[in-house]
Parts: sequence; C-alpha cells; structure tokens
Amino acid sequence: MSSIKPAVFQTTLNEKISCTGVGLHSGTDVTMTLAPAPANTGIQFRRTDLTAHDIVPARFDSVVDTQLGTTIANEAGVRVLTIEHLMAAFAGCGVDNAIVELDGEEVPIMDGSSAPFVKLIEHVGVKDLTCKRKVVRIKRDVRVGNTDRHATLRPADTFEVDLEIDFDSPVIGRQHHRVRLINGAFKSELASARTFGFMKDVETLRSMGLSQGGSLDNCIVVDGDVILNEDGLRYRDEFVRHKLLDVVGDLATAGFAIEGRFEGAKTGHALNNELLRAVFADPDNYEISDARAPMPAYDVVSAAE
Repeated sequence: MSSIKPAVFQTTLNEKISCTGVGLHSGTDVTMTLAPAPANTGIQFRRTDLTAHDIVPARFDSVVDTQLGTTIANEAGVRVLTIEHLMAAFAGCGVDNAIVELDGEEVPIMDGSSAPFVKLIEHVGVKDLTCKRKVVRIKRDVRVGNTDRHATLRPADTFEVDLEIDFDSPVIGRQHHRVRLINGAFKSELASARTFGFMKDVETLRSMGLSQGGSLDNCIVVDGDVILNEDGLRYRDEFVRHKLLDVVGDLATAGFAIEGRFEGAKTGHALNNELLRAVFADPDNYEISDARAPMPAYDVVSAAE
C-alpha cells in the first residue's frame, strides 16, 4: 500500500490486526491487537488480561513513569509500559482513534523501532470518519529544562521536530536532525530508527528488572567504540533519529495532533512529558481548533557532527 496521508477528518483503522512480540523490560511475550475506534475516542489501551479497570487512555496526564520508556496508568493503577514507539506510528500515519488490546502490561518491542507498527497500520489501512480532525495549535513559546537539557514548543503551520543529542561516546557523539512531519516524512525519516543502549549498562539494568527482553534483535548495542549489531546502522545518524521518534511518540499523548515546532537538546521521555504538562497548564499557550489541509511538501535537514 502507499504511504498513508494525513487528513482533515478524524481517522481510524479499517479493521483489526494483531502481532506478538516480547516486552523490552518484562522479557515476556505479549499479543497486541490494533482495533478501529469511533471518532473522539483517541488512542486507548485495553488490558485483555484483566476483568476490571482495563482501559488506560494514552494521554500526557496518564504518564506515571518515564524511566527508559513511557508508562501510562489509569486511576486504578493499571499500567501499560513502553507505549512511545506505537504512539509514534499512530501519529506518523495520521491515526487519531484506535483501541490497542494487550494481554500483558507492555507493548511488544518488535525490532526496537516504529517500522513494524507502521507496517501493521498500512496493511489494514486507515479510513476517514465523519467528525472534523482537531489539532492542538501552539500559540506561544513554551520551554522547559535548563541550559544543558531543554525542550520547547513554538507556533508553526505544521508539526515539525528539531533535536540535538550529545553522548560521550565515539560512536554517537553530537548529532542533529530536523524534519517536517507531513507527506510520509515519518515513515521515510524516523520510523525505522531503533532504540539503543550501552553494553556497560546491561548488567545494572537487568539487576533493576529492566531490559529483560533486550537483545541485538531489538536494540542497537554500543560497546566502547564498536556497534555490536552485525548489520550496523540503518541510518548514519540513527541515534538522533530514534530520539526524535521518541519525541513524536511522547507528544502524541497530547490527545490531538500538534500544530507547532518542537526544538530540543538532550531530551528524554521525562522532559517530553514535562513539556506537554507545561503547555496544557496555561490556556494561553494553545488552542484546540479544526485541522487545516496539509502543506504539499516537507523539508528534511540532517547532520552528524
């Protein structure tokens, strides 16, 4: 199927589709089904392994943990872990409404990117609903963080993301990437970028009960000045692209598509969520309005320094 285009009407999936994979942190297999949902549902997760309190909304104010992933929970404390790659796929493919059924508490990590989820969405296709699509239009600059690590949302005509990272690693170093996320740019520029980690941290993380399902099949592993994955990188600057993928997924918890420009340095899940909370803390920062027709082209600029 061709790349899915954004629309001015709300969208959902044409039909259900399922997959099975391992949870990055739990290390256990989980089956996930993406299902259509009515207009104004948003993205909701449903824990099919539970008989009560099984619905968890994917919203910024449901985020309860941001350690090595974004975790949401409902008022009863029912959690869903590692939602950001799937949320990025929904946002990148222009899916406004869906029910995500899980028979466990964690979204499967698949290959560590959003690409498998994009393939699922494209396989069943996306359809328009009868309600107008709404967007969060950023009205003035909102900034969080400090001089070293910071994130800002600014007014813009479309959704744009711009990020710089800087790691004390000869493999990564300083990388910068920016992209205007329309007309298939998410799929071509960010979706295939995988999560990454450092070999020196593996033992510590696993002793904390994290990354139990992590492997070279779903994570870029850096050991000193070497990338352990036999096939190397998918992009020359895959590290910053994945961090931008995380930004797209975390900002998708706004509840509506964002019309604004994200600019960040050394951000992570915590700072991304803090930024959304800051935006919605003051009504003068934003407005909820009807989506406008997308621009006909997008621009991409990438640099690894």
